[in-house]
Amino acid sequence: MKILMIEDNQSVCEMMGMFFKKEKWEAEFAYDGEAAVEVYEKDHETIDIVLLDLNLPKKDGMQVAADIRRVSPTVPIIMLTARDSESDQVLGLEMGADDYVTKPFSPITLIARIKALYRRAQLGQITQRASKVASDFDVQTAHFKMNVKTREAFLNDKQIHDLTPKEFDLLKALASKPKQVFTREQLLQLVWNYEFYGDERTVDAHIKKLRQKMEKVGPKVIQTVWGVGYKFDDSDIEG
Repeated sequence: MKILMIEDNQSVCEMMGMFFKKEKWEAEFAYDGEAAVEVYEKDHETIDIVLLDLNLPKKDGMQVAADIRRVSPTVPIIMLTARDSESDQVLGLEMGADDYVTKPFSPITLIARIKALYRRAQLGQITQRASKVASDFDVQTAHFKMNVKTREAFLNDKQIHDLTPKEFDLLKALASKPKQVFTREQLLQLVWNYEFYGDERTVDAHIKKLRQKMEKVGPKVIQTVWGVGYKFDDSDIEG
């Protein structure tokens, strides 16, 4: 695995560099926002995961995330933030990050988050290169179908493009049980697989991005159940 760590604190980079070396991962470092974008644009085909600090000189981390997403809609991004405001964390997720870790963080915790996110991304990349039977769908409803092996999803026979690993897993959890209402806490447990400190607005941010991508190809099928959570329901689609 190759990691791009975007962090202006060189001591933090040096510390994490030792942990990356222990894991036998390759790492590249950028210490300001402008340099980070240049590095990613140059080496994006070899970078497997991005660690992105929000507080950066020259270009803010939010803008860096947007610039990276223009180059690659799917590369996994973990935000590193010293900000206490939940709104900043949710905004970062809406800008395209898949996960966040609040400073000061434990290097062991960050390594665990990287491994979890990387496994999902690798599964998608490997299986997309594999051959598949067109009719082999693991989740299928009246207007939706999903192949877990190839990490592909279709609504009204149109492919939903550029789903991040978390978005795909979130969609799978909902669509596997149509009309069942899931609370935000249940979705955190099903999709993130670790304690998320009760920040249920993380789910809202990912639902928002997922809906935007799905509604490019079809009607709104992820519905909000006010005061409870979300459900997948395509039974009212015509045709």
